[in-house]
Amino acid sequence: MAHKGMTTDTIMISGHNGEQISAYIAKPLGNGPFPGIVMIHHIPGWDEWNFETARRFAHHGYAVICHNLFHRAGEGKADDIAAKVRAEGGVSDAQAMGDTAGAVKWLRSQSYVNGKVGMIGSCSAGRQTFLYACQHKDIDCAIELWGGRVVMAKEDLNPKMPVAPIDLTAGLSCPLLGLFGNDDKAPTPEQVNQHEAELKKHGKNYEFHRYDGAGHGFFYYDRPMYRVEQALDGWKKVYAFFEKHLSK
Repeated sequence: MAHKGMTTDTIMISGHNGEQISAYIAKPLGNGPFPGIVMIHHIPGWDEWNFETARRFAHHGYAVICHNLFHRAGEGKADDIAAKVRAEGGVSDAQAMGDTAGAVKWLRSQSYVNGKVGMIGSCSAGRQTFLYACQHKDIDCAIELWGGRVVMAKEDLNPKMPVAPIDLTAGLSCPLLGLFGNDDKAPTPEQVNQHEAELKKHGKNYEFHRYDGAGHGFFYYDRPMYRVEQALDGWKKVYAFFEKHLSK
């Protein structure tokens, strides 16, 4: 069902360790109830692509929150803030999980949400989405879009990323959809194979789709890696998955 009208806003929520962080919200007009989506932003930042995607989901009947993992780095252009965060070694997994838990809690507390909440993230946020779904039990489904560093070599682990998400697969608490490009370098097709093998080993409810002729970030219509045919098919799978698991 397409909703012609919606409301959007930027709010403050309680994130990791109770710290206040900004978040962008978008929802259809009316009282609902609407299924909820928590969207984690990618490494390029809390940027226009994420806001547009949040509105896209709202147009399709979802109440969405996209919280700002980079809030503590200050205000400014998304590219500048993202560069600053990368220079500092990125956001720690602990902080990202704390902020995301705050976004889930906020969304679940809204009277217009139907009690179901899904999560989606691309690139670094695909990894964080999978990590969250393996460590928490308060979401109903998860969509990982080309999540890099789910599979990590021991030498890639560091104080901010102390555990490889693949090693937490046994804890996956909800159905998972994964979309990947076969020309990607992070994750490589071999890493996606490892990821899938671990999900199978633990008997998890998942579906993976892989696309020839697509690399990393093939949904990003504002970047050279955009692949229209693969992206259109991928979006159909995203909508169908959320419809299946979030509609009451």
